[in-house]
Parts: sequence; structure tokens; C-alpha cells
Amino acid sequence: MTFEAFALAHGLIIKSLVMHRWVRVKTTDKPHHFNGSYKYDGDVAFLQNWAIHEKPIRWAQESTYKRDPVKDRERAAQALQERQRAQKEAANRAAWILKQCSKQSHPYLDKKGFSDEKGWVWNDLLVIPMRILGRLVGCQLIDKTGNKKFLSGQVTKNAIATFDNKGVDIITEGYATALSVRRALKAVKTRYRIHVTFSAGNLVEVAKEFPACFVVADNDATGIKVAMQTKRPYWASDVAGFDFNDYEIQVGAQAAGEELLHALSRTGKDAAT
Repeated sequence: MTFEAFALAHGLIIKSLVMHRWVRVKTTDKPHHFNGSYKYDGDVAFLQNWAIHEKPIRWAQESTYKRDPVKDRERAAQALQERQRAQKEAANRAAWILKQCSKQSHPYLDKKGFSDEKGWVWNDLLVIPMRILGRLVGCQLIDKTGNKKFLSGQVTKNAIATFDNKGVDIITEGYATALSVRRALKAVKTRYRIHVTFSAGNLVEVAKEFPACFVVADNDATGIKVAMQTKRPYWASDVAGFDFNDYEIQVGAQAAGEELLHALSRTGKDAAT
């Protein structure tokens, strides 16, 4: 199987193959976002679809590639050094960006039903800090049309943004979904601790850290699949393609909050009020 066919089988859309560096590309499950990446070196390549892969997966041209254990170790060591350097640079870049930010309204927030919400904005981009155990590792940047990207080289696995109101742990994929969960639970006077995971694949990883969490899933093939993979109780809309933001906008914060409380009560979660 060619690398292009292998990549497409894993959801990556590669229009023009670039060699010897990591390249961000769109994916079949999220065609409007650069949610995949690959590095192609001819006989060997690595790729990652952020929605489904916990870490990069390897492809090799078996007809020409022969393993050399020494070179493999050298490549692995070099790749680790490059990855660690890129992660440090991304964390520093995120810190610099946040220092340039100011609290403002943003077209993306308005589009998602939060015209009164203010977020960190830099160069017309909504900036969502991403942290691991409180340590800043990067950020998600969202433009006015809703296109999202991470900083090149940053750590995304286990990175989250949290709204902490000292309540039940709730895991979401997207930021707008988390805002709707927060507004709905406020409407029914219920405490929460909402963790934004930024991708479906990372949602599975974050759920491992919260054994008693509840997942608010997107109703699409990937969203339902990863919600089930977490082995945690979850809520998903009855409408295909809807996430909780869509649902809350449609029915209102009060009704959405009551629905979420009902789902939590069915699973025996204690949501402090």
C-alpha cells in the first residue's frame, strides 16, 4: 500500500506530498480543520489523525525498506530530541501569545451563541490556553469563521482547559460545548468541573484521569465511538450531527440543564447544587 493510500485510510487528506518535515493536513472526518499531520521520508513515514490516534503511527514501504536497529535507535533518539525542542518552543510561544492577549468578544463566540462572552483574543484569534497539571503547554487558536489549529510542535495529549466550579467532572471535546454545559448547569444551579479536551482522541486520554467523570459527546461517528471507548457514562443528542452546544441553543439553557441533570442522575453522579 502506498503512503498516500495508507494516509487516506486513516482519514488524512494529502493533496501534495511534502518530504522530510511534519506537515498539517485536513481530515475526512473534519474536512474544515487541519486535524492531521504526517512526516514522509520516502521509505518510512509517520502520521497522526488527532481525532483517533493517541500518538503517531508508522508506515514503511516493505518492498524496499529493511530495518537497521542501530539507525532505528538513532532516528528515535533524534526524533525525541526534536519533539522535546518543539514542545518547549510551543510552550514558550503560548506564554508569549497570552501576554499579548486582551479580554474581548469574538465572532466565533457570537456564532456559537455567546455574544456576551469575552475570551482571550490576539490578532483577531480566540486563544484557548491548554495545560497539563496546570502547566501551560500550548493553545488552541480559533479564527472568526471557526477554523481551529494548535501551535506547531505543542503537546496535545492530556492537555485540557478547565472551568472549575467544584462540582462533578464533565468531559467535552470542544470549547463551545463546554461553554454551553456551563451555562446549562448554571441555569439549574448545579456545580461543575468541565474539562475541554480539544479532540476526540484526547478525550479518551483525559477520561482515564477522571474515573468518576461524565462525558458530553458529539453525535457523530467519531464522537459516539470515543465516548464508548472511555467506558464512562455519556450524553449525546438524539439529532445526528448535534453537539451539546447545538442542543442547548435549540432548547434553551434551562431545558438543556434539566436534561443534563437527568442524564447525570441516571448514572448516579452526585452533582452538587
